[in-house]
Amino acid sequence: MNLQFPKEFWWGAATSGPQTEGRFKKQHDNVFDYDFDHFQERFWGAIGPDTASNFFNDFRDDIELMKAAGLNSVRTSIQWSRLIDDLELGTLNEKAVEFYNAVIDEFLTHGIRPVINLHHFDLPVELLHKYGGWESRHVVDLYADFAGKCFELFSDRVSDWFTFNEPMVVVECGYLLGFHYPDVVDGKRAVQVAYHLQLASSLAIKKFRTINQNPAGQIGIILNLTPAYPASSHHADVFAAEMADLWQNRLFLDASVKGEFPSVLTEMLSAENALWKATDEDLSAIRQYKIDVLGVNYYHPSRIQEPEFSSDSLAQDFRPDKFYAPYNKRGVRMNADRGWEIHPQTVYEIAKRIQKDYENLPWFISENGMGVANEQRFADNDGVIQDDYRIQFTTEHLYWLHKAISEGANCFGYHVWTPIDCWSWRNSYKNRYGLIALDIHTQVKTLKKSAHWFKSLSTAGVLEVSQQIINKYADDY
Repeated sequence: MNLQFPKEFWWGAATSGPQTEGRFKKQHDNVFDYDFDHFQERFWGAIGPDTASNFFNDFRDDIELMKAAGLNSVRTSIQWSRLIDDLELGTLNEKAVEFYNAVIDEFLTHGIRPVINLHHFDLPVELLHKYGGWESRHVVDLYADFAGKCFELFSDRVSDWFTFNEPMVVVECGYLLGFHYPDVVDGKRAVQVAYHLQLASSLAIKKFRTINQNPAGQIGIILNLTPAYPASSHHADVFAAEMADLWQNRLFLDASVKGEFPSVLTEMLSAENALWKATDEDLSAIRQYKIDVLGVNYYHPSRIQEPEFSSDSLAQDFRPDKFYAPYNKRGVRMNADRGWEIHPQTVYEIAKRIQKDYENLPWFISENGMGVANEQRFADNDGVIQDDYRIQFTTEHLYWLHKAISEGANCFGYHVWTPIDCWSWRNSYKNRYGLIALDIHTQVKTLKKSAHWFKSLSTAGVLEVSQQIINKYADDY
């Protein structure tokens, strides 16, 4: 079966500044630079972000490789810690301005649409240590000023902007789970961080409305949306899944699209004496400055069950996840290397939900991909990674995405994570996601089999689906 995608479809890939550029010539450290400098043992192979994939020096060659992989759009990010010299005054680093101008121009020269994100978990660490980072209302204003500088400098050529990538990762990994620096575990502080991230997104959009120079310009936010599947139809499991959905999906989605946090969520937080501190003026800004477009990152579904202990247990500190617990469903299909369930049907469910509950606003798959450890084991005699598993993974997700589009979903693109194998937070280079392989010792970059496949896909705009895949999903499609 051949599936035709829309003519102007974005066939692209996503990455970020802090995961590719390296720390060359940067004026400030972000939270991960600092984390690595002080706690190298936390990072796989003790490999930090110093060099990454050397995009700062290699960007022209890298973009040429991206073109060879068939990408017509690429999402990356501008590093706050690189662009701004004085974080308080918002003065510009001229070398950084020159660098980002050159990157944007190089993308355009190759016919690749630059899609720019303004925050990929990479808060300047000085703002964390001096003010408390996203717990601080002052940092919200500093971020909005940084965003405004980006619109002034680059919106003449960049039409597609995103305020944050996966803000819930900042909240959960930094303030609940201990996965990211500052490794805080405190539910009430996590709630305040979540609110300030949403406010910062809205105030950046406010800046965009007055500064943007591009009539075709649009701005959005990128959320890692994951429907929460209950373990059973028992009311306790269903309620747990609803609470997980409120916190993990609807908090940022409702506020960004509708301008309001879900009332059920704010009522729960109030009852727990955990609601964020807010002003009427700031809540008004959230209501007024909503997104034009949504980016959706999807990797795996969320399986939810009733928590082990009742949420009204005594002498326990507040945490949003006291209302729900993850569980491992038996017999599911896995990316065994990454430990993530493979469930392409969820793409369809996300699309239908946006269509039904969020006015079918324009959106795209901003990240989707498959990380594999020790990927060199799949190299052929010529050294080319034969990543057929990645081709199958992508095909199956696009199969379900196409079904949603054919039913009216307003999805205009699909980005893989990532163009070139990139450095990741604390996992460093353990898992490889790219269409293009990176030798971290020599910085030699080579197209994988999937890059050649993606080139054919984007050129024709037609997805070839095998009978095996059609048979696999025959009962669900």
